[in-house]
Amino acid sequence: MLKRLFMKMQPPQILASGFLIIIFIGTMLLSTPLASADGHSVPVIDALFTATSAVCLTGLTVVDTGTTYSVFGQLVIMLLIQIGGLGIMTMSTLFALVLKKRISLRERLILQEALNQNSMEGIVRLIRKIITYSLTIEFVAFIFLTLRWSIDFPFGEAAYLGMFHAISLFNNAGFDLFGGVSGRFSGLSLFAEDITVSVIAMALITLGGIGFIVMADLMDYKKRKKLLLHTKVVLFTSGILIAGGAMVIFTFEFTNPASLGSLNGGSKVLASFFHAVSPRSGGVSTLDVGSFRQATQFFLIILMFIGASPGSTGGGIKTTTFAILIGAMIAMIRGKEDIVMFRYRLAKDRIYKAITLVLFALVIVIIAAMVLSTTEAHQFLVILFEVTSAFGTVGLSMGLTPELTVIGKIIVSFLMFLGRLGPLTLAYALGPKKEKELFRYPEGKITIG
Repeated sequence: MLKRLFMKMQPPQILASGFLIIIFIGTMLLSTPLASADGHSVPVIDALFTATSAVCLTGLTVVDTGTTYSVFGQLVIMLLIQIGGLGIMTMSTLFALVLKKRISLRERLILQEALNQNSMEGIVRLIRKIITYSLTIEFVAFIFLTLRWSIDFPFGEAAYLGMFHAISLFNNAGFDLFGGVSGRFSGLSLFAEDITVSVIAMALITLGGIGFIVMADLMDYKKRKKLLLHTKVVLFTSGILIAGGAMVIFTFEFTNPASLGSLNGGSKVLASFFHAVSPRSGGVSTLDVGSFRQATQFFLIILMFIGASPGSTGGGIKTTTFAILIGAMIAMIRGKEDIVMFRYRLAKDRIYKAITLVLFALVIVIIAAMVLSTTEAHQFLVILFEVTSAFGTVGLSMGLTPELTVIGKIIVSFLMFLGRLGPLTLAYALGPKKEKELFRYPEGKITIG
């Protein structure tokens, strides 16, 4: 019966179901006394929130990870992050490849949907590269972080911290274990002026956020001597957002004694770049974003809404969608019919999809912010920040998440799930099957502007 049900389901429905099953298992494990640091069961709603945040690679937490959960609980969270990062179908394909089983056409279709690919061509080869790149990058980061933290902690503890944070940072999950060292929900504040930890964290967040397609293309550059249009757009847009974001944060926060004002010159630049990278879906911070000026906080909301790149561990509307919108605006201003990027014309369906995704995302964020404004006693900017952080699977917080009501936790959990799966994917999963139109209506005119 389950097999028949599986065969009737569409790829988006299978993906959504897979994530829900993993979240349910994670919730059950995290709500056991074994997962708690004090031996008392964590409330189910808090365990559900944490499991959702881990699988959806967000990092928002209602309880501090380092002080609330035992080593077992932290390992469960780390495993959920890894599964969420690689993806349900990628993990399934890994086991199939290990067991030398054939990947069916249906499974390839699901992989195509999971990785947001336009075709099934080379999909299994891409999966192999994703697994190889992910584990290699995490292992290298684990070595460097362990060596750095072995200066401050016993080697065994340093290795454990290195492993957890290498996985968390590369998968843009935003979880950290330093609550017991520098205070609950303190993030990486202990390393605000530590260039080694900051650079490694930024590198991991960036590599996880540019997407596996881009990484595979860059690795193949020596053979092909050219890059895909997708890679060029992602790298260019990401570079502009990071550099421009760092300049804006540095300018707005330079004289703020509660943030950059307390750091020396070099550390100001380092922290500015860190907080331009982190909103792209990283979710960790070295400074208290709640102490930033309102202009900076609103700018971070914009960066979180844009998010990472397609086929990555990050959320948001994605860098390519943002680039298409900017391209459309420039083309309209210049009176051009086509959007041209790097001497390539974009297909109309890409433009329609980008506009649909942005409007869909805006509606979701606005409705969620309005609802939370009635259930949570906080300023609207704080609520909007938290909502965007959840939808963009970022994990940055201005302090609202630990104080959420039960209804608030449920809403934010749904936002994280929606952000990880993608609003269009969820819409396809819940919506009716696509049917071919048998006729077209006559063209009409409407005044705009």
